[in-house]
Amino acid sequence: MGAAITRLQIIEAADRLFYEKGFEATSFADIAAVVGLSRGNFYYHFRTKDEILGAVIEHRLSKTKEMLDAWEAGAGTAAERIRSFIHILIVNQAKIMAYGCPVGTLCNELAKLDHIAKNDAAKLFTLFRDWLSCQFAALGRETDADGLGMHILMRSQGVAALATAFRDEAFVRREVEDMDQWLAAQQPDPISRPNTVSV
Repeated sequence: MGAAITRLQIIEAADRLFYEKGFEATSFADIAAVVGLSRGNFYYHFRTKDEILGAVIEHRLSKTKEMLDAWEAGAGTAAERIRSFIHILIVNQAKIMAYGCPVGTLCNELAKLDHIAKNDAAKLFTLFRDWLSCQFAALGRETDADGLGMHILMRSQGVAALATAFRDEAFVRREVEDMDQWLAAQQPDPISRPNTVSV
């Protein structure tokens, strides 16, 4: 097995464990056990857990960019692309109900720890915010695109948090349907509707 493959396996194992157990609760031994490495071989790739965290954040940013690029390539309209974001809650429903949103949980934990990487983790939210803002601008809502993007990002985070608390699949599906309806109402209509965020 090549060094690059082993390094990627470590990053992917750490990513999953940080999500499921939390960053602070995950040890080197936990990650090494999943990958099947001795501590010596493990240290060849990463000397500290903070190094692994940095690699995990970069991995998540890369995977998120790939997903957003795929949505750009696959969906015909801005509204369809925004719906792809909203429907993450359904696609990842089981994991979200069990562990929360992977972005939100990591950002919250690192903020509580006042960890040096907390701002790097927040780049994941910034990536979604900027992308959503671009989609609302493409939808014809240039003047309030960022506010609309932040609204749907905030709402999806709220749904994820309550999904984890209540483990209620019907609630998640109702909220996704409601967000779909909200999105449909954001089509610009200069005669009857000003460009403001409606909730």
